Amino acid sequence: MSDVLDQGPFFHGTKADLHVGDLLMAGFNSNYRPEIVMNHIYFTALQNGAGLAAELAAGDGAPRVYEVEPTGAFENDPNVTDKKFPGNPTRSYRSTEPLTITGEVIDWPRLTPEALQQWHERLAALRADERGEIIN
Repeated sequence: MSDVLDQGPFFHGTKADLHVGDLLMAGFNSNYRPEIVMNHIYFTALQNGAGLAAELAAGDGAPRVYEVEPTGAFENDPNVTDKKFPGNPTRSYRSTEPLTITGEVIDWPRLTPEALQQWHERLAALRADERGEIIN
């Protein structure tokens, strides 16, 4: 592991239908800037954060939250930590190594339709603002 001070459990939100033992890997398009292929796989120690990611993920599938285990070193996600915000209040991480799915969280807090619409509007504004870059 790395020197990150978080033991988990860890979660990843997506619209993909996956199973225990499947691997999540880097190399897919960003949910927030689809023209960018991501060099990392992202995860969090907060179910709500993974739920938000699941709700906002690209695709037509149902939003899902999976419990995951990093297979290698990971670091604080610079998109939401010290380079943009102090500390790591979202307990968000990223890795170039795969994550193993260890289970699915069935009963996670869902966004209201209004809150989800507000998030989609925020993302649309970020996409329109060239300064809303992703640290890849």
